[in-house]
Amino acid sequence: MTSRVEKPVILIVDDTESNIDLLVGVLGDEYELSVAMSGLEALEAVRDARPDLILLDIMMPGMDGYEVCRKLKSEQSWARIPVIFITAMTEVEDEARGFDVGAIDYIAKPFSPPIVQARVKTHLALADQQRTCEKTVETQVAAIRQGQKDAIYMMGQAGHYNDDNTGVHIWRMAAYARALAKAAGWTVEEQEQMLLAAPMHDSGKIGTPDAILKKPGKLTDEEWVIMREHTTVGHKILSVSDAPVFRMAAEIALSHHERWLGGGYPQNIKGEDIPESARISAIADVFDALTMERPYKEAWSVDKAMEYIRDNAGHFEPRLTNLFISIRDEIERIRDYWNQHEKEDLFTASLDELGS
Repeated sequence: MTSRVEKPVILIVDDTESNIDLLVGVLGDEYELSVAMSGLEALEAVRDARPDLILLDIMMPGMDGYEVCRKLKSEQSWARIPVIFITAMTEVEDEARGFDVGAIDYIAKPFSPPIVQARVKTHLALADQQRTCEKTVETQVAAIRQGQKDAIYMMGQAGHYNDDNTGVHIWRMAAYARALAKAAGWTVEEQEQMLLAAPMHDSGKIGTPDAILKKPGKLTDEEWVIMREHTTVGHKILSVSDAPVFRMAAEIALSHHERWLGGGYPQNIKGEDIPESARISAIADVFDALTMERPYKEAWSVDKAMEYIRDNAGHFEPRLTNLFISIRDEIERIRDYWNQHEKEDLFTASLDELGS
């Protein structure tokens, strides 16, 4: 049994029945046809029939063809439907106006059936090719984005590869950072970049010797010099890419240990000389470190950690500190979500879950 091949749907819009009958006779054998006799009917038919192409008259009572075409092109879901004007208005200015409002072709009445058939077939084929190209591009973009996410995940994990007790720290911290970026007025795109960039803040620790990274006791002055190099090492690694998310990750890696009033490292910069992305990440990183249980300490309560953030104005930017405290409910929701994942061993390192 052969499967039924669906025919392309053509919407014919004309206020004269004889013109509609002629077009139905020309196209009816090859295409599924829908008919409208006014501008308003045409818009309703587009909603119902979802045509692959529209043959549109211009001179109609009420809403003329130009206005119909303008409305179609203003709607994202309809904008790519090819529109061919088929009309007795054949002056050059009429054609120019038709193309200005978004039509792809212009057929003059009285029309030649072979020309109508050829134009319809050509534009349906072109539309099909365009859809195929767009799907290919979408697939390629999705593959590139997935590759970027994979690289981000690997870089974030690499920085903590020898730190077995961080659990979901880098992902939870990233969710905190995005929430604070949102409160600080960042755009949705910028918030998403923060979400992806923040997990790489400690990527440079891949270059820190195990003897220092895992040392159970207090580090010596010499060892602290080496430990602090993870900021510059991370920046050097991440700066290789010119992609916006990696540029942000590089500045976070370099500057998330700087302090608002100075005294941080590695550059001892202060105030707004510290990138805002790093100022946000610093708060998110410290809060998560404080409220996370480690072998050498118990987890602080949220109250105690918030108090610490609030009282260390010299470390953190006061404006961001106040914003962070103001979104405490959101921060606790994020914390509970990721802690539950960690306890139930449900964490699969999926970036799609970040900030859920």
